[in-house]
Amino acid sequence: MPEAVPRLIERFPGHLTDVAGLRVGHHTLPGAPTGCSVVLCPPGGAVCGADVRGAAPGTRETDLLHSDNLVDRVHALLLSGGSAFGLDAAGGVMRWLEAQGHGLPVGPARVPIVPAAVLFDLWLAPTARPDAAAGWAACEAASSQPEAEGCVGAGTGATVGKLFGIGRAMKGGIGSASLQAHGVTVAAMVAVNAIGDVIDPATGQPLAGARTGDGMALQHSARSIVQGLAVQVPATGSATTLGIVATDAVLTKPQANRLATVAHDGLARSINPVHTASDGDTLFALATGTAAAAPPMSVLGTLAAEVVARAVLNAVRAATGLPGLPAWRELG
Repeated sequence: MPEAVPRLIERFPGHLTDVAGLRVGHHTLPGAPTGCSVVLCPPGGAVCGADVRGAAPGTRETDLLHSDNLVDRVHALLLSGGSAFGLDAAGGVMRWLEAQGHGLPVGPARVPIVPAAVLFDLWLAPTARPDAAAGWAACEAASSQPEAEGCVGAGTGATVGKLFGIGRAMKGGIGSASLQAHGVTVAAMVAVNAIGDVIDPATGQPLAGARTGDGMALQHSARSIVQGLAVQVPATGSATTLGIVATDAVLTKPQANRLATVAHDGLARSINPVHTASDGDTLFALATGTAAAAPPMSVLGTLAAEVVARAVLNAVRAATGLPGLPAWRELG
C-alpha cells in the first residue's frame, strides 16, 4: 500500500510585494463581506498584459493591453468584489494616482492607467459594493510589506464549490506566493472565487469546494460530474477567480501577455472545473524590469504557473468561514 500523502497545513512562502517596487493595499467594506485590492506600480509604471479565460468577465481597460495597442505600461491594477458595480472602485484609484502626479502624460494632463477586474460576491452582499472611495482607501493602505491573505479586500466575499448549489459551497479568499530563481522574482496574488473546487496538485484531492449533502465532507465536483451526478449550475457571472502575476524581469508587452496566458496553467492545476461559463477568470501580468537576469520565457512561464497555483492554495488555507460557509481550516 502506498503511504498516504500528508495534509499540507503550512502556507507556501512569498507575497506579491516580493517583487521590488510593488505595493499592495486591501480595503474591506465595514460590516459587509466585500472589498477591493489594489497593486500600485513604481512611479513610471510597469509593462502589463492580461488574459481573460472565463466566459463571464467583468473587466476594465483589458482591450488596451492587447499587444497591438498603443499603451504598454500601467500605473496600478485593481481586483474588486461587487460584480460590475465594483468597477467603480477603479475611479478612486485613478484619482489617488492623479493626486500623486502619476499617469500617462497626455497634453497638459496625466491619465493614470488602471486596468481592473471584478468577481461576483453579491450572494453575500447584494447591496454593498466597492466604490471610488473604496478604491482610494485601498491605495491609502498600500504598502511594500507582505500583504494580508484570506478574507480581505477582493477576497472578502469569495466562495468556491458552487456546482451543487450555494448552500454546499465553502469560503474562498485571496492568497499570494513567490519564487526566486534564475536571477528573477516571480510572484502572484489570486482572489479565489471559483465555481469549481480548489485542488491540491500534489494529491489531486480537493482542499475546499462543494460539500456533500450533509455538509461534512467534500463532494469532489469534477469526479461527481464524470460519474453522472446532476449539477445545479449557478447563474452566469456568479463566480470568477482573479489574479496578478508579477516579475522583476524585463518583458515586452507581447511577452507580458504571453506570461498571463501561461499563468492560467496554474489555475488549471489548482481549480477544477475552471474557466467555466459562470466564471470570468482573468489574470494580469506585470513586469517591473529591474532584474539584471533575462531567463527564457519558458522559464518565466513555468515559474508563473507555479506561483499562481500556490497562491490559490494559500487563499483557501488563509480563509475564515461565515455562517453556512465553512473554510478549509474548519471542515478539516
